[in-house]
Amino acid sequence: MKKHILPAIKLSIACIVLFAVLYPLAVWAMGQLGPNHGKGKMINYNGKRYYSNIGQSFTADKYFWSRPSAVNYNAAGSGGSNKGPSNQEYLKQVQARIDTFMAHNPGIDKSQIPVDLVTASGSGLDPNISVKAAKIQVKRIAAVRQINEMKLNKLIDGQVEKSLWGLFGPEKINVLKLNIALDKLSRE
Repeated sequence: MKKHILPAIKLSIACIVLFAVLYPLAVWAMGQLGPNHGKGKMINYNGKRYYSNIGQSFTADKYFWSRPSAVNYNAAGSGGSNKGPSNQEYLKQVQARIDTFMAHNPGIDKSQIPVDLVTASGSGLDPNISVKAAKIQVKRIAAVRQINEMKLNKLIDGQVEKSLWGLFGPEKINVLKLNIALDKLSRE
């Protein structure tokens, strides 16, 4: 038994140094090389600071709506709902989102609503929506803000973020950046 205790203590100390000191230090150092030194991408607008890489809640008719969040856009509690597609509570929640969307966007058929406008992402903090999800909201915003639909479509086209190297992931639009651009367009 004595011959096993010393190697176990050495292994424990090595693991503590590696996983509690060296690994966190390496992750912190890599973060320092990133934008804003690992503190996230910040946007300053109207005297407030926003994280552009964390979803924000937009539900007013004059704005493009965000993707729903399973964690109420709380970055401290990132996560999905963990409810499967056959869960009755989940299906009621999605149906309520569909009903709300259709009430605020008359003339749109249920089959036209992009899935990212009625379901939350795995993290619950997705800051992006699809191009289709932005374009389906144009009529509502044009009517509320009294802006030409063509101008709104041009604004959307200017905010599209292409997929990585043209290969990985779909085109997407950051809702916060799009809504800031929309506010600036409305002031013109």
